[in-house]
Amino acid sequence: MSNLPEWIIIVLLSLGAGLSMPIGAIIARFENIHSDWLENEVRHGVIAFGGGALLSAVALVLIPEGIRSNSIPVTILCFGGGGLAFAWLDSMLAKSKSKAGQLVAMLSDFIPEALALGTTFMASPSVAVLLASLIALQNLPEGFNAFRELQQNNSSKPWHLIGVFTLMALLGPLSALTGHFFLREQHSLVGATQLFAAGGILYLVIEDIAPQAKLSNSRRPALGAVAGFLLGLIGHMLTK
Repeated sequence: MSNLPEWIIIVLLSLGAGLSMPIGAIIARFENIHSDWLENEVRHGVIAFGGGALLSAVALVLIPEGIRSNSIPVTILCFGGGGLAFAWLDSMLAKSKSKAGQLVAMLSDFIPEALALGTTFMASPSVAVLLASLIALQNLPEGFNAFRELQQNNSSKPWHLIGVFTLMALLGPLSALTGHFFLREQHSLVGATQLFAAGGILYLVIEDIAPQAKLSNSRRPALGAVAGFLLGLIGHMLTK
């Protein structure tokens, strides 16, 4: 594999990470546990695991990479703006009766992380391989959850939906190659994109995964979580 051109390795890594989305959807398609109680436990467990994976993407990848090349004011603007933008999007999805929250969460961390994979490959191929592995691990439960969520609408045939997920995996190579060839010197821009995605993901995790924090027809508690995280992040940046 080391003899292959860099761009082919990047395509293979990012495509492999993206294909875990339709794999998760296929598992959800065929998952059928006879005990209703156990099936419910498994589904909630996968949802919780996906929420943890999203939080790990925020805390371990998107935030550290984002603040490395951006100032505190830019961090506030991008991270806070991401939370507000996703709250608006969530409101629009609610009005349209769409159940695409998990799908939005899945793509919102996959695309920035694929960008980061492409930008970091030249400096550290080993880090890029590790990042691709983490993305794949995150995408698997997210693909499972997004498929379940969208199938509740009964608006799409299962295999049609899995085909859509497979096509979405192609966004990985597209994003990674964009990062590698066009953005590897634009560290601030890539970092700002990652911070924006991090704010949006945190909002979605609190809104969708933490039911105790939700109020009916109100998105302020989830935005409060974004604000609280941002406050802690500012404190961390000030003490560096």
